[in-house]
Amino acid sequence: MPDFVLRPCAESDAAWIAELRAVVMRPDLERLERFDPVRVRERFLNAFQPEHTYVIHSDGVDAGVIAIRPEADARWIEHFFIAPSHQGKGLGSAVLRHVMAASVDERPFRLDVLQGSAARRLYERHGFVLESEDPIDVFMVAPGNS
Repeated sequence: MPDFVLRPCAESDAAWIAELRAVVMRPDLERLERFDPVRVRERFLNAFQPEHTYVIHSDGVDAGVIAIRPEADARWIEHFFIAPSHQGKGLGSAVLRHVMAASVDERPFRLDVLQGSAARRLYERHGFVLESEDPIDVFMVAPGNS
């Protein structure tokens, strides 16, 4: 299992995370004919909440990011991006497993993933199931701890 540390995010992390989002999401957005180089960054920057976001530090570098946004009835996993150079090495699984195991209540985890994205298989391996979908997004849910 890869070693990593989750460090709290700062406002100053926003620009590089927006770039990471653009790189990671580009293939799926292009496949769905939805890629816009400005919009992909703006959507992140307009929704960025550093108080709910963590930088994934691994192998001496900031290798990704994950946000866990609490709501009254769920915890939303958002902005979960692993740099391409760190993908396929188990880092995403390790981070997701850690975040879900650290849960302190029964609220489910929710997320959405783009239709056809390989990330969906990662989420399914960690107990996420289809909740609903539309032509662009797949909304998934996994139980919290009881």
